[in-house]
Amino acid sequence: MTIFDEDLILETINMIKLHNFDIRTVTLTISLRDCLSEDVNIVCDKIKFKLEKYAKNLVKYANDIENDYSIPIVNKRIAVTPISLVGEACKNRDYIKIAQTLDSSAEELGVDFIGGYSALVEKGYTNGDINLIESIPEALASTNRLCSSVNVGSSKAGINMDAVLKMAETIKKSSELTAQKDGIGAAKLVVFCNSVSDNPFMAGAYCGYGEPECALNIGVSGPGVVRAAVCDLNKDADLGALANKIKQTAYKITGTGELIGRKLASRLKIPFGFIDLSLAPTPEMGDSVAQLFQAIGLEHAGAHGTTAALAMLNDAVKKGGIMASSYVGGLSGAFIPVSEDAGMIEAAENNYITFDKLEAMTCVCSVGLDMIAIPGSTPATTIAGIIADEMAIGMINKKTTAVRIIPAPNKTVGDKVIFGGLLGEAPIMPVSQLSSAGFVKRGGRIPAPIHSLNN
Repeated sequence: MTIFDEDLILETINMIKLHNFDIRTVTLTISLRDCLSEDVNIVCDKIKFKLEKYAKNLVKYANDIENDYSIPIVNKRIAVTPISLVGEACKNRDYIKIAQTLDSSAEELGVDFIGGYSALVEKGYTNGDINLIESIPEALASTNRLCSSVNVGSSKAGINMDAVLKMAETIKKSSELTAQKDGIGAAKLVVFCNSVSDNPFMAGAYCGYGEPECALNIGVSGPGVVRAAVCDLNKDADLGALANKIKQTAYKITGTGELIGRKLASRLKIPFGFIDLSLAPTPEMGDSVAQLFQAIGLEHAGAHGTTAALAMLNDAVKKGGIMASSYVGGLSGAFIPVSEDAGMIEAAENNYITFDKLEAMTCVCSVGLDMIAIPGSTPATTIAGIIADEMAIGMINKKTTAVRIIPAPNKTVGDKVIFGGLLGEAPIMPVSQLSSAGFVKRGGRIPAPIHSLNN
């Protein structure tokens, strides 16, 4: 006779129903390295065939498992080989045609997003890289599900400042071409330092060169669950006990996520890749990293101590999660996107959190400056300065950092952008009015730090 643990069953139900626990994404990574051709039409045909071959049952099987286990799977996604590589062999490098092929395939397959419209240029460009980057604004404006990323720096190579300025201009143009949607093109474009090739989250997901033919990666989320666990602690519990409680909760979340991931991979008859432990918030109340700070004891996100609280949270999530899984990857930690977190939106609206404080927090968070709306009149050179600062944090600290920023067309401080869904909404935040132009226009490469010579 099977003996059920009633407390564990009730705890799992509460995690899902009361505290917004979910599988944030199942992301199928698919290599397109065998889709190269000199003819872009053949490339597109090969891409459609390859995506159909591996992803035709992704949404159906994910929905079946969601129903079987009563655990929500919020997004179903695909990540492919960086398209700058795939399109580079074409005599006519029509990257827009490839972008639209990816987008139409994603729509036919029923996935929410497809990532990999990407280039890796931390040390310099190839001709294909330049062609892809110049096509990004039009590609994002003419598609609905496509996401794009460009890696411009690393701890080994330094920071490609020519690419930093070019990406700042690309962000501006992507936003302007989607002005009727509050600049949503820029919301689907991220600039990285030390990007990881197995990240399941958008907009930065792609299938790296060392990845297998196909694999399934899982991204879990549970800031509401962690917050509830913290609130259950005795108010006098010290920070060591608090960190331990977060570790225990992350262990439970990770175990559930890996179960779902392995079941889905088995049904798809492909390898299970890894689980990303990141606490990814949503605009829903109760599903907020910022509100977790309040549970820890801060009046609001942005108070002095926020960076220390985030560092503890990030570390505890990793320590707890890694004990529950054989394969942990991706970014793993806590995200602090402004528009996608109800508590961060409130903090920004009330000026509790500033741009500089957000930058400081990125030293210890999972990614970087994420989903931040700024005035549409902000010069590209200022955006380049913002990107350069964030890339420097990643380069020096040997961590992944990123910038996903929206210069909202025709909007200024006091206005807001509204995207809906997981992308949420955000108030326009002020940026420094001091010029960065003389610095960023020097170009060249910021050399890698001394610790890059560690081999």
